[in-house]
Parts: sequence; C-alpha cells; structure tokens
Amino acid sequence: MLSIQTPEVQNSGRRFLPDAASPVETNPTEETNAPETKSPNQFLFPLTARVNSKDTLEIGGCDVTDLVQKFGSPLYILDEETLRAACRQYRQGFVRYYPGESQVLYASKAWNCLAVCAIAASEGLGIDICSGGELYTALQAGVDPGKIYLHGNNKSRSELQFAVESGCTIVVDNWLELKTLVGIQSEKPIRIMLRLTPGIECHTHDYIRTGHLDSKFGFDPNQMDELFAFISQQSTLACIGLHAHIGSQIFELQPHTDLGSVMVRWLSKASHYGLPVTELDVGGGLGICYNEADDPPSIDEWVKVVVASIVAACQEQQVPLPKLLCEPGRSLIGSACVTAYTIGSQKVVPNIRTYLAVDGGMSDNPRPITYQSICRAVVANRMSAPFTQTVTIAGKHCESGDILIKDIELPNAQPGDILTISATGAYNYSMSSNYNRIPRPAAVLVGAGEANLIIQRETYSDLIYQDCLPERLRHTEV
Repeated sequence: MLSIQTPEVQNSGRRFLPDAASPVETNPTEETNAPETKSPNQFLFPLTARVNSKDTLEIGGCDVTDLVQKFGSPLYILDEETLRAACRQYRQGFVRYYPGESQVLYASKAWNCLAVCAIAASEGLGIDICSGGELYTALQAGVDPGKIYLHGNNKSRSELQFAVESGCTIVVDNWLELKTLVGIQSEKPIRIMLRLTPGIECHTHDYIRTGHLDSKFGFDPNQMDELFAFISQQSTLACIGLHAHIGSQIFELQPHTDLGSVMVRWLSKASHYGLPVTELDVGGGLGICYNEADDPPSIDEWVKVVVASIVAACQEQQVPLPKLLCEPGRSLIGSACVTAYTIGSQKVVPNIRTYLAVDGGMSDNPRPITYQSICRAVVANRMSAPFTQTVTIAGKHCESGDILIKDIELPNAQPGDILTISATGAYNYSMSSNYNRIPRPAAVLVGAGEANLIIQRETYSDLIYQDCLPERLRHTEV
C-alpha cells in the first residue's frame, strides 16, 4: 500500500512515504465503528513521515538530521503515533468484530524496553514475554501481571518461579515445564495455558515458521489426551487456555482460518476432561512492508478473518465463545521505527559494484545477514534528489556478509549524508549485539515535534562492565 506521488518526485526518496492527506486517529480512548484507513504495517515508513521545507525527512514532527546531530548515529527513531495507531487498530478490530471478550497482547520479543511496554500497556494491551528478563522489564514498566503471558520452549526453574511469584500466566511448552510447575509452591493455583503445535505451514522463512509439526515449540497434538488427563489431576494448576502460533511475517489469511477451527476442536476436547479452559490465543504473525513488493493484509482484515474463523468454529462445535487473545509484535512496531546512519567511505569495484559504508550494520540490524531480508532506505538530508546511482550499503563490521542492502537506487550520496532505513522496529534492537565491541545505538521516541531518549547509547566503559580480569593477568608486559 505505497503512496502514489506526483511525477516530479517519483524518482526520489519521497515516493516511499505515506500519503499525509489522510489523518491518523489520535484519541486513545475513542472506539470507532469503521476501520482505520491507514494500517501501519502496509507502509514502509511511519505514518507521520514527511518531507519538510528543508527537503529533509521528518518523523513525528522531528527532523531526522537534527536528531542525528543531537543524539548521534546509528540512531533508532521510534514514532509514537504509528505505534499507538497499530495498537488501537488491533484492539478496536476485536471490539468491532468479536462478540465475546478479547485481549490483545504485544509480543515484546520484537522490541522489549521500558518505554515500549509502557506505551502498549497504556493502550490497553497485555504483554507477551519469552524470558525472565522480559518479564522483569514489563513489570518495571508498570504492566499488570494479570495481562502478562510467559512463553518459551526451555524456561528455567528460576524463570518459572519468578513468573509464579509475579502472578502472570505461564504458557507451558513441554512436559518438563509442566512437571516443574507441579513442584513449585504457590498460595493459589498457577494459571497456565498449553502451547500446541497445529501442523499448519506458512510460506515464510524457515527460521520464523513455528506452526508446522517439525518445530521446537509446543506439545504434539497426539499427546493431547495424555496431557489433559495429567493436568486434570493437578490441583496446583489451573489450565485456563490453549495457545498456538503459526509463524511470522505472514501475508496469507487462509492459515489463520484453518487455525481457528483446529483450536476450537482442542477447546472442545479439553472440556471433556473438566479443565477450566476459557481462553484461546491464536498467536500473531501478520507481516509488514519491508520493500515495495510486499503486500500484507491490513490489521483490520487480519482481525476480521481470525474472528470469523473462531466464531464459525464455536457455532459448529456448539461451544461458548472463549476469551480470544492474539499476540502481534512485528505488525505493531516494525513500521513505527527507522534507523538513521551516517554514510562514510565508498569503494567502487569497476563494472561490478559500488559500496557505501555506514557507521552501523549487522550489530544493530541483524535481519539482512540472518534472514536475507530486503530493506529500503532514503538519504534523509536530500529527500527530493533524483536517484542517480545503484549502490550496496555495507556495514562497518569485520564480516564480508555485513551487507544491509544490496543494489539499491540512491542519489549521489556523499560522506556525512544521513541514510535512513525503514521498518526497523522489530527484531533490530532486540537482536542487536556488540560484535566487534561496537556499542549499541541509542533510541529516541518522537511525537508532536518532541524527541525523548528511551535507550541510552552504550559507551566503551559499558562494553567492559561485566568483564573480569584475574589479578595474575594484570601488568604482564615483558
């Protein structure tokens, strides 16, 4: 859903920006009957992205070049309005289409930090977490433990203990976890959900498909009777729901229809064992635009299909509507963030390729080298400049594979120009590293012309903070 620009800006960075003519909803408490026309996951850049009078990229009312001057680069720039709009579209979609109770959870593995968790919670979302560290962060951000759900295929006993003490719901993935929980003392029954593998395949990268039977996640459906029978005998466990997730960056809607009927059959079976299962979590997985060829469904379309499949299956199986949960991550925050870099050196390989190097790379954006993902970028300080060269954007790390974008059309870029890559909100900061001992970037939250630091840039002293040097190794110069 790329915007159509006038001819004079077709061949420039402007062509990637949303059409600013349609307003974005700004009232966080208003429930609408009509779906929001702008679905953030269908755009390359945040909804507030525009070109200002200086011909520079502006996001959330803040000039990207000014942000880099103030906070340095690389710099994650998170647009609050886009993130909130996506949260509301999910929440309001379920209010619009589902006649029963619902709860949207933010899959915080996409980007877990205090500010993001706090924004999601303020929009009425719960938080889906995968570790003790993500649980601690969500709690410190003020998230209600009753709206926190702990996932993971190999939770430690200490993580399970922490979750029980916190009062969050634990999504049990395997027999070891289940039996460990039976042995943990608790004043009241421990709320659990069961993750089951639905056997549904999606056409995505192998690393982000999780619903097919050959997956490290979840109980095999063939174990269901044994599983339900065991739990029905455990007075310390309260199995409140069932969970399944079929993958990530999904553009197809049919798999979600298939998932609904499968999950309701599981729900019906659980009732035969007297389990108090009243919640179904259908996972997330809706894709976003990373390049012009991507064409994901809107948030509203996804919610409508999911709801229709659950309602139809419940009517067919003659079971009451469950509390319906979903857990989007990428489609909430992916398109809400960009990463700004400063262009440095250039290398021309005659008749082969021109490399432009930036001051970051695989340590702050591991998706290209990990998933072979395709990104888009603009030169933020010259947005209307025509594309005159095809270049490859190289990172600064000592790794030949540290290539962020291969063969992209750009203006004649120079050292000091600000290259800004779109859709970097999901799995960029959260998967970042200190490879080559490079400090992680800072992150700012922008909105209404104001920028607030939400993650400080790491320093060299931060890099050695956890290092320990044995006394015998000190002063060993010959």
